Amino acid sequence: MVEVLHRYATVRGQRVFYREAGAHEAPTLVLLHGFPSSSRMFRNLIPELADRFHVIAPDHLGFGNSDAPSVDAFTYTFDALTDITEALLAQLGIARYALYVQDYGAPVGWRLALRTPDAITAVITQSGNAYEDGFVPEFWKPVRAYWENPGPQTEPGVRSALSLDAIRWQYLHGVDRPELVDPDTWAADHRDVNRPGNDLVQLALFRDYAGNPPLYPQVQAYFRERQVPLLAVWGDGDEIFGPDGARAFTRDLPDAEIHLVPGGGHFLLESHLDTVAGHVRAFLTTTGSPA
Repeated sequence: MVEVLHRYATVRGQRVFYREAGAHEAPTLVLLHGFPSSSRMFRNLIPELADRFHVIAPDHLGFGNSDAPSVDAFTYTFDALTDITEALLAQLGIARYALYVQDYGAPVGWRLALRTPDAITAVITQSGNAYEDGFVPEFWKPVRAYWENPGPQTEPGVRSALSLDAIRWQYLHGVDRPELVDPDTWAADHRDVNRPGNDLVQLALFRDYAGNPPLYPQVQAYFRERQVPLLAVWGDGDEIFGPDGARAFTRDLPDAEIHLVPGGGHFLLESHLDTVAGHVRAFLTTTGSPA
């Protein structure tokens, strides 16, 4: 039985929760979660990888078991979330690692790669975009409206993403066997993002997400220059970041490995864990990464 440790670290005055498993001398794999989840989304994947890798999966501030300071006490931006993650990895003595990113984890991961490109040995992306391709218009229309004109007219369109129905939809849409998805997932996420004051945290991050697509040209230039090994494993039914977002990586990384998993949605690990774990293990073995 693989031991998964549940730890806290104080990073820049904030208490950050992270899951850790595997031998410290093994190559490190850093897992970065998406909205509205936490490192909880990796709870079943971590034991599948910890026999060969040292796995670290933190909760971003405002999510899961990490601190969720008010918007008056902390400026919530993706730059700031990256600062915390970077500082945590430094405290843990992690200088080289492979990245696994999903959703919100992608803009944090891309910033880490741009800041310290030599640190990144490989990238696995699960519904983590680095291109405009694949943004499903129906989902993103109210978000883009909020970017362009944040205020009382556009806020209801994004605030609705914090509702139980919307979070349940994130887990179940596009999934061919929804009975495999544990209802505790959306119940826990709904509870966490609706803690007192956390709605304002999430609205701040919705607004700041507008700064992520303009960063994509720099990320794409990083891909072209570094030719970092990359695996995109994506649910083919994802209606947030569609399959074109996965295919786009081959534009700058011709050797990128792309897998579109039939019957999978946005939270692919909930319904297709074995498939994803198999692809990840094979990819990291083939590339020799992390190293």
